[in-house]
Amino acid sequence: MPKTRFIKHLPTAIVLLFVTLLFACGSSATAIPQSGDSSSTAPTDTAVSTVAPTATPQATEAPSAEAKRGGTLNIGLKETGIFEAHPRLSSSPRIQYTSSSVGEGMIAIQKDLTPGPLLAKSWSISDDFLTWTWKLQEGVQFHKGYGELTVEDVLYSYEQFFEGALHGRAGIIGDFWAGDEGGFHEIVDDYTVKVNTGRPWVPAVAFEFMRNLGGASTWIVSKKQSDEIGAEAASKDIAATGPWQIEEHSSGEFWKMSAVQDHWRQTPYFDELVYWTIPEESARVAGFQTGQLDNFDMAFDTIPTVEGIEGATLVGWPNAGQAGLNLYGQTYGTDRDGNPYKDLDCTNAWVSCDDDPDSAEWANTVKVKKALAIAIDRDAIVATILSGFGAPLAVRDWMGFEDQMDPSWVFDYNPERAKELLAEAGYPDGFSITLTPALRGAPAEVEACEAVGQYWDDIGINVKFQSVPYATIRPSLITRQYQGATCHTLSQRLTPVIGYGNYVKNSTFSYGTEHPWMEENITDALQEVNPVKLREKEIKLAGWMYENVMGFGLYAHDGVWPIGPRVNPDWAPLDYSEVRLATAFEYAKPR
Repeated sequence: MPKTRFIKHLPTAIVLLFVTLLFACGSSATAIPQSGDSSSTAPTDTAVSTVAPTATPQATEAPSAEAKRGGTLNIGLKETGIFEAHPRLSSSPRIQYTSSSVGEGMIAIQKDLTPGPLLAKSWSISDDFLTWTWKLQEGVQFHKGYGELTVEDVLYSYEQFFEGALHGRAGIIGDFWAGDEGGFHEIVDDYTVKVNTGRPWVPAVAFEFMRNLGGASTWIVSKKQSDEIGAEAASKDIAATGPWQIEEHSSGEFWKMSAVQDHWRQTPYFDELVYWTIPEESARVAGFQTGQLDNFDMAFDTIPTVEGIEGATLVGWPNAGQAGLNLYGQTYGTDRDGNPYKDLDCTNAWVSCDDDPDSAEWANTVKVKKALAIAIDRDAIVATILSGFGAPLAVRDWMGFEDQMDPSWVFDYNPERAKELLAEAGYPDGFSITLTPALRGAPAEVEACEAVGQYWDDIGINVKFQSVPYATIRPSLITRQYQGATCHTLSQRLTPVIGYGNYVKNSTFSYGTEHPWMEENITDALQEVNPVKLREKEIKLAGWMYENVMGFGLYAHDGVWPIGPRVNPDWAPLDYSEVRLATAFEYAKPR
């Protein structure tokens, strides 16, 4: 169950005028109305053929007598990006917000990190992990009158995610659905498809991109709509299957959605849902204080303010997200076409001119990266910036699996030793580095990254802090051109190897770090279907990356949802793979 606290009142007259002016400057077409225990168990991927989910979505039930329908839910977010919901054209951060509103995935991740049904009613996997049989829910209707969901729409949608190559898992999606190493698919009927993947797949890797929430999620759209009006037009007025239908949007301002009546799963209690783009924390807080917003993307140091608002509630979910530090430019070896990476620049202090891990050049580079890692006081970040709602994490992608980590995987705070390491590596006066927070809607992501920059400055490193929209920096990450570091938050992994998929050459998205050893061993782990052997390989991978400091973790954090006085806080996530921000608004009821 979530942890819930009920709060007191704090006068808000001081900020009322400011908020009124803020929203008055937005589009006149959509005016904000006036107020009127998470499990850390690893997935059990076995060769059992038929998945038997524990929580099948039911058809919409009639609301209880107490549940009054109507009104508008207003959500304040840092950055939604331009509304683009066609699979060929959509990229992060749009992906996570589309999947939490107008879109629906094939599956939803349950509280124990196992897959449960969503658009897929059931599925089975052959004992050799080559043949997957998917059965769809029947009677699911697309928005805007485009008819019933069928297998043709599923295949079309995944083909578009693959061909558009904007989704962070585009290559993996294509390998699974479009056929890899001789794979193929067979349409059995309108609601059943068999997919031969050509090679064995780790189930968690497939489930990760078919889930309902998060930056790696996907959704299914109407093929008929795109055939009639084209992908670009459909992208702005998409016909998907979610409980909310897009009605209106303005770049950098809002997405306005209406409730889908008689939705197959859950007709929303509110009539409208509006995602407002409000970059400034102070403006989001002010909107919540005055009742203009019902929920918002909240920094943890805002918690005391929310606690002072009469009728407001905080709902907490542990292990909501994890933050890490990516070091870009470590593109050793060759790209997917077999050519040496042209942007490898070993004048960067964290990049070696020799990719041999036994070389002196490599050893000096490891010293530089270890200095970066131990210069950061993770405990202080958790205690202050996260207000205690989290825990230090030294290794990327292992949140929720801490009990299986090697206890030596730590980076104790030691700025004096960090300075010594820099001097030993040939940088007694430090060096320059660009540091950019990847803005993905996680609590404290900018503030924590600023703290990292300050810690590095304290050991003599010249940090150029660059805070830009995620959509601005993302193309240079995909092309492996960015040189510097990023603070990068992400949600719960179904298993750690999923994160390592961002360190291989055929991944659309990149953490800026690739190496022949990693290419060989990550590729091998991504094909390991035995769960015991997989965990052994994951530990081997994490150990090598820890020893060579190819990147590192910062902290794990809880999810804390501020819920305004107009909304009953008693609803749970639909998909537990992404609980950093409030979702599943179709289940939220007016108080």
